[in-house]
Amino acid sequence: MPLLLTDALQTIQRDSVISFPFLHLTLNPPAYFTLFGFRIYLYGVLIALGFLLGILYCAKHAPAFGISSDDFYDFILWLIPLCILGARLYYVLFRLDYYLVYPGEILAIRDGGLAIYGGVIAGIAVAAAVCKMKKIPLLALLDLTVFGLLIGQIIGRWGNFMNREAFGAVTDSFCRMGLTDPSGHTVYVHPTFLYESLWNLALFVFLRVWTRQSRRRYDGQVLLLYFFCYGLGRAWIEGLRTDSLMLGGTGIRVSQLLSAVLCLGSLIILLVQARRAHKPEELYVNRVRAARADDSHTDADKKGL
Repeated sequence: MPLLLTDALQTIQRDSVISFPFLHLTLNPPAYFTLFGFRIYLYGVLIALGFLLGILYCAKHAPAFGISSDDFYDFILWLIPLCILGARLYYVLFRLDYYLVYPGEILAIRDGGLAIYGGVIAGIAVAAAVCKMKKIPLLALLDLTVFGLLIGQIIGRWGNFMNREAFGAVTDSFCRMGLTDPSGHTVYVHPTFLYESLWNLALFVFLRVWTRQSRRRYDGQVLLLYFFCYGLGRAWIEGLRTDSLMLGGTGIRVSQLLSAVLCLGSLIILLVQARRAHKPEELYVNRVRAARADDSHTDADKKGL
């Protein structure tokens, strides 16, 4: 059970030694390394790696959703910068009282401060614009993009580990993580970054197996399952964190509230859709395959085959 928070949580430093008593493991990963005189933070490296692997995965599997790899790469060129902007803007808006006092820090993303929901909102807006331009169903593209997003979340959360951030309340649970500052004082907390990374990994495996078994009946179904499952896990995990963005002076965690709303809303839509009949030929990828088959037959007829 979580214990009361202590002032020690406010003094945790990036060079604190990390330990996991239940694994008998002690680590002291650096928060950054220096290259040509510049500090390169591992937080950013891991986020970039997550982006890259997510992009490569989606580009490879795009045809399974009726989307060409070239169209997906065009989408990514707009997605990356605008998602970073959206994630930062979301974070700044919910800490506006601080940034109005220190406006020069608004662009200081090297010090952290990116909110995943801001990135998701921006990503959906970019996807809608690209789909309208390329005449691709938005929900088909979002179903594909969910997998890349999950890969980015799985890997990116380990950037929080490197920064000694996004942890939870003080606890004595068996899976506690110890943070020992240079003075030798240790605080044991919930490793919420690890909880979320593992939750996302389990969700990625589930959705991957589920789609490979051809259980996807309509465009948008993967997105709804992501919102439901991720929202469920995030609502629980966010309640353990100590650095949540709050909604004004209400004491309500923004991400926890949004997660609960997404979870409930997507569940309702999933249940409604489950009662409807969905014809296989209405799925975008099947429409694309049918169109290609018709084109092949037409070309064959023209050649007299």
